[in-house]
Amino acid sequence: MARSRRSAAPRATTASPKPTTSGRETPAPTPRKRNGPRTATGKPASPATRAAAEQGSVAAYEARTQEGHRLAGRDPQGLADHVSKGPRVERKPRRALSDVDVAIRSVPVLTEDEKLLHNPDANDRFTQSDPWRAMRVFSEVIEGFDALAHVTKGVSIFGSARTSPDDPHYHNARAVARILAEAGFAIITGAGPGIMEAANRGAKDVGGESIGCNIELPFEQGANPYVDTLVNFRYFFVRKTMFVKYSNAFIIFPGGFGTLDELFEALTLIQCGKIYQFPVILFGRHYWAGLLRWLQSRVAAEGKISPGDLDLVLLTDDPAEAAQAVIDAHAAQQDHASV
Repeated sequence: MARSRRSAAPRATTASPKPTTSGRETPAPTPRKRNGPRTATGKPASPATRAAAEQGSVAAYEARTQEGHRLAGRDPQGLADHVSKGPRVERKPRRALSDVDVAIRSVPVLTEDEKLLHNPDANDRFTQSDPWRAMRVFSEVIEGFDALAHVTKGVSIFGSARTSPDDPHYHNARAVARILAEAGFAIITGAGPGIMEAANRGAKDVGGESIGCNIELPFEQGANPYVDTLVNFRYFFVRKTMFVKYSNAFIIFPGGFGTLDELFEALTLIQCGKIYQFPVILFGRHYWAGLLRWLQSRVAAEGKISPGDLDLVLLTDDPAEAAQAVIDAHAAQQDHASV
C-alpha cells in the first residue's frame, strides 16, 4: 500500500506573528525607516544644518587665522602697527555696510566676492551693477599685473595659517624659502600667519623678495610682518591668477581647504596643458600620505585620472630637495622657452 505524501505548504512571503510563552502573539517587526540624507559627519542634511555649518566654518576660519598671529606673538587686533615697510600696493580699508546694503539683503554681504557671486532676485533693481563690477574686476587684474610685473622667478608657498613658529613645518617652510630666495626667487604667499609667515620670513632672512597677496575676508586679516610687497585683492579668482602667473612652482605644506584648492588648481592646469614644467611639491610625507593613497587606490584605479597623473606631484620632507626641484624646473622652463 503506497504511503501518502504530505503536501508541502507554500512559504509565507511576509513575517507571521510569533507566539510567545504567554500565548500572545508579538507583532511582526516593521521595516526601518530611511533616515534621509546625511552630512559627512552623520548629521541630517538640511538647509538649517548647512546654514549652521557655514556660519561655524567662517567663525572657525577666523579663529584659526587669529590663533596663527597669536602663536607668533602678535595681537590680531593691532596688526597695522606690525606690518613691515617697503614698496606696497594697498587699498583703503573695507568700508562699513551702507544703508542700501542692509536694505536689499536679509543677510548682509560683506565682501566684493560675495557681491559678485550673490544671485539677485528677479525683481532686484541692482542687477545693473554687475557690468560695473566687471570693470572693477578688470581694474584689479591690471593692478595686480602692474604690482608684480617685475617678478620673473617666483615660487608660491601655501599652508596652514595656524602653524606655530615652534612647529617643524614652520622651520622647514622658512628654510626652503631661504634657499630659494638665495637662488634669486621671489617668495609669494597669501600674506597671513603660519606657513605663509614662515616663507616670507625665510625670504627676509637673506634679503630676498617677500611678496604677500592678501584677500578681503568677512573679518579683518592683517599681513604678517615679513611681507615687503603687499597686494590686496577683493576677488579670489584674480588672486589665484597672480599666484600661477608669477610662480614657477607651488610648494604645498600641510593646510586646509584653501591649501587643497591651490594644489588641485595647479594639477588641473598642468593636466589641461595650460602650464608646463611646473613642479607641485607636497611637503610632509605623513600629512599627505592618506590623500595620495586615496588618489591612487580610488581615483586612478577607477580611471578618473591617469596613473601617470600622480607623477605630477613630488613628495618630500627635505627643504633642500624641494628647493632643488624648483631650481631644476625653472632651468627646464627657460630651455623650453628658448626653443
